[in-house]
Amino acid sequence: MPRIAHWYVHAVDGFNRGLGKVIMWGVFVMAGILLWSSISKTFFNPSLWTLEVAQFAMVAYYVLGGPYSVQLGSNVRMDLFYAEWSIKKKAWFDAFTVLLLIFYLGVLLYGALGSTAYSLGFFGREFSEFYWELIVAFFTGGPAAAGEVMGYIERSPTAWRPVLWPIKVTMCIGFFLMLLQTISELIKDIATIRGETI
Repeated sequence: MPRIAHWYVHAVDGFNRGLGKVIMWGVFVMAGILLWSSISKTFFNPSLWTLEVAQFAMVAYYVLGGPYSVQLGSNVRMDLFYAEWSIKKKAWFDAFTVLLLIFYLGVLLYGALGSTAYSLGFFGREFSEFYWELIVAFFTGGPAAAGEVMGYIERSPTAWRPVLWPIKVTMCIGFFLMLLQTISELIKDIATIRGETI
């Protein structure tokens, strides 16, 4: 395998491993939020923010922990026939299914980018132009200029009404990292098929 493939696999795997080990602790954040929700509902006035913050924390936990899960191979699979196959046959099958996963993650990322643009006030069709205008405005005029490019900021329709763009940006980052990780898995499968190791 080319040296750039080795570098890519080690860089992506290392980053996603580190992020995954940090995100693992997010389960305690969610437990703390839900514990406070129970305490506040029992002894005080119920907090309006706890349910949505717990939902946002769960989305971040799931989406940002996804690349590490893909790396570990801890996703659900049917081992009916797969367990009996040779390593090379498994690599061929994995390479094919990873290509399908790359397509699926590409569609998810495209949808997440469109949804994030909508949450920042863009209601047109070409959200790539909106992001370009937003970046140019930010770097030439600062946050105030970027604020002028944005429109009506989307908020949750609940009583607390938090803005939704931070969790949508988190989803975009998670899908992008998962896409990078699946490409890393494809490179590893190709190396296995060729009888090499990375």
